[in-house]
Amino acid sequence: DLALISFQPAEFAKLAIVLYMAHSLTKKEEKIKTFRVGFFPHIVVTSMLVLLVLAQPDFGSAVAMAALVFLILFIAGARITYIITCLLALLPVLWYLIMSAEYRRQRIAAFLDPWEHASSSGFQVIQSFYAFGVGGLAGRGLGDGRQKLFYLPEAHTDFIFSAIGEELGFVGVMGIVILFFILISLGFSVAFRTAEPFGAFLAAGITAFLGLQVTINMAVVLGLLPTKGLTLPFISYGGTSLVASLIGVGILTGVAGQANRWGSQRRSP
Repeated sequence: DLALISFQPAEFAKLAIVLYMAHSLTKKEEKIKTFRVGFFPHIVVTSMLVLLVLAQPDFGSAVAMAALVFLILFIAGARITYIITCLLALLPVLWYLIMSAEYRRQRIAAFLDPWEHASSSGFQVIQSFYAFGVGGLAGRGLGDGRQKLFYLPEAHTDFIFSAIGEELGFVGVMGIVILFFILISLGFSVAFRTAEPFGAFLAAGITAFLGLQVTINMAVVLGLLPTKGLTLPFISYGGTSLVASLIGVGILTGVAGQANRWGSQRRSP
């Protein structure tokens, strides 16, 4: 809390990870499949940021950042055996972190059986189910949702997708999904078209950052993942998240412009 404004450093930490990974992978592109040079240093450096976010504490963002690192390494061509081994090694740590905090245990319990905890930790996700259910095919109408008024907590931030499901129905939900699918597809298209390695890794990392955030948020409100507290990019209320997402898309647009200019120069006589 900066008195005049509130600021969430974890959102910019995700962008910092993307920038670092793009820079480092460009220098180590030929050795990405090695453990000592191409894999382990990235885990060590990014772990420092993840641990700082975890100390806030912001468990959801820390998990999302760790997933982002592994996703970028996978896209860059790191050995899948290294990634799987590291993930398996982290499972006991993840379990300990979950069990060491009461609110995290409650979230896992609510995820496994929300109806058993309908009046406590499962209340939010159950109200999300109701919102999607009453929305039907075409929804109640824009602005006419009732769940956001009396029942669904954080309907303007983490659970905005549920409010969309109630007011715009299946049609509106699929419209949002299709728009995000187009955005993510275009982002990876930019990465594949960019011949310069740093630009390619940067475009892929930013697209992965946005795609992962979208996937986790939608999965949470549909009860497919435990509650994480992550926003839906460009739609959820949240200044820092919106600014970070806009910066990411701005960088992505810049990379696309460079790729187009490079392609035009190569095609010219």
